Amino acid sequence: MLGAIIGDIAGSRFEWQNIKTKEFELLTASRGCEPTDDSIMTLAVARAILSCGPDRQALAHEAVLWMRRLGRQYPDAGYGGHFYDWLYTKDPRPYQSYGNGAAMRVSPCGFAAASLKDALDMAVQVTSVSHDHPEGLKAAQAVAAAVYMARTGRSMQEIRDHITTHYYSLNFTLDSIRPTYAFDVSCQGSVPQAFQAFFESIGFEDALRNAISIGGDSDTIAAITGGIAEAYYGIPRDIRLKALTFLDQTQLDILNAFEARYGAGPDAPRP
Repeated sequence: MLGAIIGDIAGSRFEWQNIKTKEFELLTASRGCEPTDDSIMTLAVARAILSCGPDRQALAHEAVLWMRRLGRQYPDAGYGGHFYDWLYTKDPRPYQSYGNGAAMRVSPCGFAAASLKDALDMAVQVTSVSHDHPEGLKAAQAVAAAVYMARTGRSMQEIRDHITTHYYSLNFTLDSIRPTYAFDVSCQGSVPQAFQAFFESIGFEDALRNAISIGGDSDTIAAITGGIAEAYYGIPRDIRLKALTFLDQTQLDILNAFEARYGAGPDAPRP
């Protein structure tokens, strides 16, 4: 799941100042890179999974608990208005959202899942507590499925075939949309683009550069792409070490505990 966090950090400085090129410094604190709500909620989902272990029945409950607990601990992370209200209301309920928050936080499900079905079921549990619109649920399941398939050694073509058969058509290239693509926080308007950034990549860093280079909701698109890219390529050591310097002790503790239990990056060779 660190890949999603790295994508978020790298894309954070471009969310409101889009860049339409792959040529930029990837991680730089001096220019405004920082973890945002994408990282915090990814860590919350990871912590919820750790609390449940193999018993998934309590996952939705734990997701609500940890998203609200960490969300309140980091109140200025950049949450959307409706989700911010959800963090603080006395009675949190799903609100028919199809925002891309549904997709940016689910990579831990793909890393922890014991099967593709398990990944899909986990994605629904951690998503439906807030983003229960069909487009939100679809996006969450698509990302969790891709992460699981990548982690367990499926080829890029197999992953792409699965996504295009069950979720999104992906009938475009990054070059074709880059000049005109604009900010869009909906799942249907940003998740396919995140997938395409992965499918056109040749490595972990290249996937993030692809995602950020199209503009739009840069941190979230890169977070989605980064989670899948980590599962497929792994994370280069220098990028990993640099990214860890952006995390505080609470965040590092969750990351370390999750990776100790579920590992990181691909656990099977490429076909």
